[in-house]
Amino acid sequence: MAEIADHPLRFALANELHARPFSAVEAPCTAVFMAVKRPSDAAGRDLQKDRAHLLALLDRHGAGHPAPEATHHAAEIGRHHLKWESHTEFVTYTAYERGATERPFDARALEVFPGDWLAEAPGVRVTSILLRVDFIPEVEGRIGALLDDWFVADSLAASRVLDGAAIIASDFRIDRAGHVRMALFVRRGTGARRIGRIVQRLCEIETYKSMSMLGLARVRALSPRMGALDERLNRMTRAMTSVESPAEETLAALLEISGALENMLAESSFRFGATGAYEAIVHQRIEVLREERFEGRQTWREFMMRRYDPAMRTVKSAQTRLANMAERAMRAGTLLGTRVDVERSAQNQKLLESMDRRADLQLRLQHTVEGLSVVAISYYGVNLAANMAMPLAEPMGLGRTAMLFLLTPLVVGAVWFMLRRIRTRISGGG
Repeated sequence: MAEIADHPLRFALANELHARPFSAVEAPCTAVFMAVKRPSDAAGRDLQKDRAHLLALLDRHGAGHPAPEATHHAAEIGRHHLKWESHTEFVTYTAYERGATERPFDARALEVFPGDWLAEAPGVRVTSILLRVDFIPEVEGRIGALLDDWFVADSLAASRVLDGAAIIASDFRIDRAGHVRMALFVRRGTGARRIGRIVQRLCEIETYKSMSMLGLARVRALSPRMGALDERLNRMTRAMTSVESPAEETLAALLEISGALENMLAESSFRFGATGAYEAIVHQRIEVLREERFEGRQTWREFMMRRYDPAMRTVKSAQTRLANMAERAMRAGTLLGTRVDVERSAQNQKLLESMDRRADLQLRLQHTVEGLSVVAISYYGVNLAANMAMPLAEPMGLGRTAMLFLLTPLVVGAVWFMLRRIRTRISGGG
């Protein structure tokens, strides 16, 4: 039986939905997470360098390699379970170690990633997390004391999630060892894959929060230039209302400002777009956790509302301001261009009127010259005709004076008729 042909991308697109499965995480354990990004043009980076860096770590432990075009990979490296993922701008490494360390958030947990291997990373660290996973103690009130000991109280956010299945906590600060601390307490009997989903969502919240904050850094770098261009644009707009202002010079300045704004928009469009996408992911990941207040402490949503959302609004405001400035410059350039065209049209009209006057003067001069030409040609013509007619005039008893009197009207008329005919023929040919 003949089968229908599949679309060339059918299997690839279907598999994309299952490209990054959650890890199975058993409590208690310690998770070490790290996100690495190239400082600039990360979206256009050489992905083979990321792959080569991963293979260097796997080869140290004799672990298997991922497929050539894989965007995620899981392997056992020593006593750790490693999960690697490649994203548009960054790559992430998560290493899980069974059992909780005696010393909470011990920076030595990062030794799973050798120092010399980290030094050769094709990028820089965006964020790193030490995440402690443990069971909810029988006396739940002990958790509050632990949180006060582990985190900075002013920034601490803690909440129950997933209908009380777990308690999450973090202050989102970078500790002395350079890592963000997170704690996850789970109810006994919680499945390993559910714990893995919670861990991944917590890591994603921190990662995408850090990535979206790059948009705020871009806005702060652009703000001085935007302020200077805005002031220049205002001056140029005010100058447009002045008749004394040279329109062409103002138009050239406006075109320069418009070009600078368009260049800033082009340079920042990817970062602004990525910031919006990352912000949406942060809020979506918090939403699916279904938070409930724990011991009267602020929730993760409230922390983001107070600390994170204002930064995102600043980015959106700057993006809108930049777009409005570019639109204003374009409108002002269009209006000023119209003014320049009108002024040039007026100048051209005056030039045409001046040319008409000169043409009229030239025509009058031509008529005058033609009249003088008739006189001059007639003078010589009359004398020439008189000289030719004298042999015939003497037998008739006519003197030279009488002959000139008779020939002058005839010669003048003939010369006038000849010049008129020549001018008519030239005009008709033109």
